[in-house]
Amino acid sequence: MKIAVRYYTKTGNTKRLAEAIADAVGAEALPISEPITEPVDVLFLGNSYYAFTIDPEVRAFIRGLDKNKVGKIVNFGSAAMLNSTYKKVKAEADKAGILMDTREFHCKGEFKGIHKGKPDASDMKAAADFAKSVVS
Repeated sequence: MKIAVRYYTKTGNTKRLAEAIADAVGAEALPISEPITEPVDVLFLGNSYYAFTIDPEVRAFIRGLDKNKVGKIVNFGSAAMLNSTYKKVKAEADKAGILMDTREFHCKGEFKGIHKGKPDASDMKAAADFAKSVVS
Protein backbone atom coordinates (compact mmCIF):
# COMPACT_ATOMS: atom_id res chain seq x y z
CA MET A 1 0.00 0.00 0.00
CA LYS A 2 1.36 3.40 -0.98
CA ILE A 3 0.79 6.13 1.60
CA ALA A 4 1.41 9.88 1.56
CA VAL A 5 1.14 12.40 4.38
CA ARG A 6 0.61 16.09 3.67
CA TYR A 7 -0.22 18.89 6.08
CA TYR A 8 -0.90 22.61 6.34
CA THR A 9 -0.12 24.41 9.57
CA LYS A 10 0.33 27.91 10.90
CA THR A 11 1.15 26.98 14.50
CA GLY A 12 3.10 23.74 14.07
CA ASN A 13 0.46 21.62 15.81
CA THR A 14 -0.67 19.86 12.64
CA LYS A 15 2.93 19.29 11.55
CA ARG A 16 3.60 17.44 14.81
CA LEU A 17 0.54 15.25 14.23
CA ALA A 18 1.63 14.65 10.63
CA GLU A 19 5.05 13.51 11.79
CA ALA A 20 3.52 11.07 14.30
CA ILE A 21 1.21 9.68 11.60
CA ALA A 22 4.01 9.42 9.04
CA ASP A 23 6.31 7.63 11.49
CA ALA A 24 3.54 5.15 12.28
CA VAL A 25 2.86 4.25 8.64
CA GLY A 26 6.38 4.47 7.22
CA ALA A 27 5.89 7.61 5.19
CA GLU A 28 7.33 11.13 5.17
CA ALA A 29 5.33 14.09 6.46
CA LEU A 30 5.50 16.89 3.90
CA PRO A 31 3.78 20.27 3.62
CA ILE A 32 1.04 20.67 1.01
CA SER A 33 3.50 22.69 -1.06
CA GLU A 34 4.93 19.27 -2.02
CA PRO A 35 2.62 17.81 -4.70
CA ILE A 36 1.52 14.19 -4.94
CA THR A 37 3.53 12.99 -7.95
CA GLU A 38 3.17 9.21 -7.60
CA PRO A 39 -0.08 7.26 -7.19
CA VAL A 40 -1.04 6.68 -3.55
CA ASP A 41 -3.71 4.50 -2.01
CA VAL A 42 -4.10 6.70 1.06
CA LEU A 43 -3.41 10.40 1.49
CA PHE A 44 -3.43 11.51 5.12
CA LEU A 45 -4.25 15.23 4.91
CA GLY A 46 -3.69 17.44 7.96
CA ASN A 47 -5.30 20.85 8.36
CA SER A 48 -7.23 23.06 10.75
CA TYR A 49 -9.77 25.85 10.88
CA TYR A 50 -8.56 29.35 10.13
CA ALA A 51 -11.21 32.07 10.23
CA PHE A 52 -13.97 29.43 10.46
CA THR A 53 -12.97 27.46 7.33
CA ILE A 54 -10.07 25.57 5.83
CA ASP A 55 -7.25 27.70 4.48
CA PRO A 56 -7.46 28.61 0.77
CA GLU A 57 -4.12 26.81 0.28
CA VAL A 58 -5.69 23.57 1.52
CA ARG A 59 -8.67 24.09 -0.76
CA ALA A 60 -6.35 24.69 -3.74
CA PHE A 61 -4.23 21.64 -2.86
CA ILE A 62 -7.28 19.36 -2.86
CA ARG A 63 -8.60 20.85 -6.09
CA GLY A 64 -5.20 20.29 -7.69
CA LEU A 65 -5.06 16.59 -6.81
CA ASP A 66 -5.28 14.10 -9.67
CA LYS A 67 -8.19 11.77 -8.88
CA ASN A 68 -6.32 9.01 -10.73
CA LYS A 69 -3.38 9.31 -8.32
CA VAL A 70 -5.19 9.41 -4.95
CA GLY A 71 -7.22 6.43 -3.76
CA LYS A 72 -8.73 8.22 -0.78
CA ILE A 73 -8.14 11.09 1.62
CA VAL A 74 -8.02 10.57 5.37
CA ASN A 75 -8.52 13.81 7.29
CA PHE A 76 -6.65 14.74 10.47
CA GLY A 77 -5.94 17.88 12.44
CA SER A 78 -6.27 19.92 15.57
CA ALA A 79 -8.08 23.06 16.56
CA ALA A 80 -8.33 25.25 19.64
CA MET A 81 -11.89 26.42 19.18
CA LEU A 82 -13.71 24.50 16.47
CA ASN A 83 -13.95 20.82 15.83
CA SER A 84 -13.24 18.77 12.76
CA THR A 85 -12.65 20.15 9.27
CA TYR A 86 -14.02 16.91 7.81
CA LYS A 87 -17.09 18.43 6.13
CA LYS A 88 -15.08 21.24 4.51
CA VAL A 89 -12.38 18.87 3.25
CA LYS A 90 -14.98 16.37 2.03
CA ALA A 91 -16.78 19.09 0.06
CA GLU A 92 -13.52 19.84 -1.78
CA ALA A 93 -12.69 16.16 -2.24
CA ASP A 94 -16.15 15.58 -3.72
CA LYS A 95 -15.55 18.40 -6.22
CA ALA A 96 -12.22 16.82 -7.15
CA GLY A 97 -13.81 13.37 -7.51
CA ILE A 98 -11.69 11.83 -4.74
CA LEU A 99 -13.05 9.42 -2.14
CA MET A 100 -12.99 10.65 1.45
CA ASP A 101 -12.60 8.07 4.21
CA THR A 102 -15.26 8.45 6.90
CA ARG A 103 -12.64 7.97 9.63
CA GLU A 104 -10.57 10.89 10.85
CA PHE A 105 -8.35 11.97 13.69
CA HIS A 106 -8.96 15.24 15.53
CA CYS A 107 -7.69 16.65 18.80
CA LYS A 108 -7.39 19.95 20.61
CA GLY A 109 -4.51 22.21 19.62
CA GLU A 110 -2.90 25.07 21.51
CA PHE A 111 -3.61 28.55 20.20
CA LYS A 112 -2.86 31.78 22.05
CA GLY A 113 -2.65 29.97 25.39
CA ILE A 114 -5.86 28.00 24.97
CA HIS A 115 -5.34 24.24 25.43
CA LYS A 116 -1.75 24.81 26.50
CA GLY A 117 0.60 21.99 25.50
CA LYS A 118 -1.85 20.39 23.07
CA PRO A 119 -1.43 18.27 21.13
CA ASP A 120 0.52 16.39 23.77
CA ALA A 121 2.26 12.99 23.86
CA SER A 122 -1.02 11.13 24.35
CA ASP A 123 -2.49 12.92 21.30
CA MET A 124 0.56 11.95 19.23
CA LYS A 125 0.20 8.32 20.27
CA ALA A 126 -3.52 8.41 19.49
CA ALA A 127 -2.79 9.89 16.03
CA ALA A 128 -0.20 7.18 15.35
CA ASP A 129 -2.57 4.43 16.52
CA PHE A 130 -5.32 5.89 14.34
CA ALA A 131 -3.08 5.91 11.27
CA LYS A 132 -2.04 2.29 11.87
CA SER A 133 -5.68 1.27 12.13
CA VAL A 134 -6.48 2.95 8.79
CA VAL A 135 -3.75 1.14 6.88
CA SER A 136 -3.96 -2.28 8.56
